[in-house]
Amino acid sequence: MIKNILSVSGKPGLYKLVSRSKNMLIIESIIDKKRMPVYDHEKVVSLGDIAIYTDEDDKPLSTLFEEIKAKQNDAPIDIDYKKASKDELEGFLESILPNFDRDRVYPSDIKKIIQWYNLLISNGITDFHDETLPQKEEEPEVVAEAPKSEPVEEEKKAPKARAKKTVK
Repeated sequence: MIKNILSVSGKPGLYKLVSRSKNMLIIESIIDKKRMPVYDHEKVVSLGDIAIYTDEDDKPLSTLFEEIKAKQNDAPIDIDYKKASKDELEGFLESILPNFDRDRVYPSDIKKIIQWYNLLISNGITDFHDETLPQKEEEPEVVAEAPKSEPVEEEKKAPKARAKKTVK
């Protein structure tokens, strides 16, 4: 579900992907349901493609939203992200993701996370599962290989003769 939610650079809020065409996307605002085109030259990022830096490995935004949802009991985050200090923002993210990279995750990033989460929850979008992430690693199935036969050389075909040009 989160793969179809987009952030467009220069436009406020989040958008739902409605349709694609050759050189543009049709998007719908989550807030007021207005549709508009977005062209190739505009920067569009799917929330499913965003990850948060941690000390070990990057954490997908969908997983972070699931953890916030579990901690907040499906309620919006009660921090005023516009007025919150750097320490308050980092304290909030640390309560959800204790090993986030403090050097590469800026307060503006944490503000966007809070803003996007509250926007999605207030508009009834609570399914943050990313379809592209594997749910469980399955053991690879072992298939017996068929015995290999000797390669057979293909017959070379003679080139076709060209038609003669007639001179007038």
